[in-house]
Amino acid sequence: MTDKKTYYVSVQAESIMENQGDAAYEFVIVADDREIGELQELFDALEDADQMTAIRAHIPYVQYHDDPENDDYDAQLTAVYRKLYELGTPETKRHIESMGVLGGLN
Repeated sequence: MTDKKTYYVSVQAESIMENQGDAAYEFVIVADDREIGELQELFDALEDADQMTAIRAHIPYVQYHDDPENDDYDAQLTAVYRKLYELGTPETKRHIESMGVLGGLN
């Protein structure tokens, strides 16, 4: 079993930092190396989905609600928040609950 450490995470910047002062962050989590790898994979998938939405944005007649690329991005973002909730400190969990991004947590 790997030791868990505290990490500082920015969803906006898609970054995971060990040092609190390295950059701005929104969430604090406690995770081991495997869990950090899983979170990084989720950020990578989110970046891929974001690139697809940027490409799709040049097609003006497709509505947001009828757009599989945006659906994929939303699903990837939800997966990131779900993992942050799973690994988060009590304060992080409360913050994510207050955001309402994971539906039935409350």
